[in-house]
Amino acid sequence: MGKKLRIGVLASGSGTDLQSIIDASEKEMINSKVIIVISDNKESFALKRALKHQIKASFVDAKGKNRDSFEKEINDLLIDCKVNLVVGAGFMKILSSHFVEKWYSKIINIHPALLPSFKGTNGQGDALKYGVKISGCTTHFMDNEIDHGPIIIQAAVMILKDDDRETLAERILEVEHQILPRTIQLFEEDRLKIIGRKVKIKLGDSWKNKYKTIPNVLYSEGY
Repeated sequence: MGKKLRIGVLASGSGTDLQSIIDASEKEMINSKVIIVISDNKESFALKRALKHQIKASFVDAKGKNRDSFEKEINDLLIDCKVNLVVGAGFMKILSSHFVEKWYSKIINIHPALLPSFKGTNGQGDALKYGVKISGCTTHFMDNEIDHGPIIIQAAVMILKDDDRETLAERILEVEHQILPRTIQLFEEDRLKIIGRKVKIKLGDSWKNKYKTIPNVLYSEGY
């Protein structure tokens, strides 16, 4: 399969999106390997997941540091580990435009809403509060604005009449675990080209033909 893509994951919470990358790597669905997991939360379960899979786990404490010092520590870790792609997977610190510019086109994020709608830390709850009928998730390249960069893949999830934030988030999360590894595979195969605000996906295989999909979920072109 050739040389594996080296991934650095930034995560603050439970790390289920991280787990989806690890699982896809171990099943050889993607030709990539998570080399390091970095968290700003010492108690993050993402760090425990990393250690369980013999992946370098690094806690970077933001307390007592300005943003430049905090981000320099993260950047140095990524460079030391020879990371080719940075993945934001539930990282709750806002990264500066200076940091993102260093990694532009090599840093992606996953967001639990159909961007550009419902940016921020409560995409699922905001969607419910607004009363939309369809939500979902988005992978995108990061740029110098929050939840704004060029969109790679989206998947639409229907909102059910009895949904609360927890039930909707759970169903969206299941789809996140599909589109995030797929996005990484497209990146590793050099099938993503940023053209202005758009991402052109070169033709190739389709995961809809290779792996099980979830009923009533609409997957965008590229999945």
